Amino acid sequence: MVATVVGLGIAGIALAADTNRPEDRVRSLLKTRLPKTAISAIDCGKIGGLCEITAGDNLFYVDSAARYLVIGRVYDMQTRQDITAARLLEMNPDMLVGSAARANAGAADGEEGTPQSIAAAATRQAMPAAPAKARKLSLSSLPQDGAIVWGNPSGQTVTVFTDFRCGYCRALTAVLKEMNVRVVERPISVLGSRDVADRVYCAKNREAALHAAYAGEPLKAGPACNTSGLDANEAFAQRHGLNGTPVIVRGDGAVIEGYRPRAFLEQWLGEKQS
Repeated sequence: MVATVVGLGIAGIALAADTNRPEDRVRSLLKTRLPKTAISAIDCGKIGGLCEITAGDNLFYVDSAARYLVIGRVYDMQTRQDITAARLLEMNPDMLVGSAARANAGAADGEEGTPQSIAAAATRQAMPAAPAKARKLSLSSLPQDGAIVWGNPSGQTVTVFTDFRCGYCRALTAVLKEMNVRVVERPISVLGSRDVADRVYCAKNREAALHAAYAGEPLKAGPACNTSGLDANEAFAQRHGLNGTPVIVRGDGAVIEGYRPRAFLEQWLGEKQS
């Protein structure tokens, strides 16, 4: 009998501890404060002081008391990772091929001006949607440093902004490797790959290191080098809203976002450039 009572007591303590999880408290509070928002997931352990809230395809943050609603991006300055972008890419793989976010099928009664509609709008703003018309981008402000040049030296030049942890970037690199083009690759850290970019850029043979990185091979840390050019890539990407990878820029500045197959790229590169 004693053992039974003790066992029930321990179970009760464990149950009480489980119901006191910060995620449970936040979920309960949000039911009152955002009654029209269908919460899919809550994670209070990823970012100190903030709870990440997933509502369908929408992403926002609240404090542990669910009093303050934070809409926008969270950037880890130590790892140089855009945490919000990385999470949105994980939630919406279609972003990697340049499409807009899928509609939140689980949302209900999202009238304009409600917290739910605000959060949805913030998520759409944080995600790169497919442009309505052809976009052009001038690369003239970028320094020569920060670029990893590979491919056919006399071929048509294609500039790509990539992330070494992006699967579509790896696929695009394989396609470009088969084409008769000169690739100017400018790494940016969307998925927290700056440490990899530093190693590739400082390698004695950058091209070999680049392909090794995409193949998932370990890269030895070599001597440090000047990586201010990579900083310039990051600043340029943020300034021009390049929040996903890959981004491909033609010689005339025409831009397409996301992976494209070889046939598409050959046709696009062969178009009359203005």
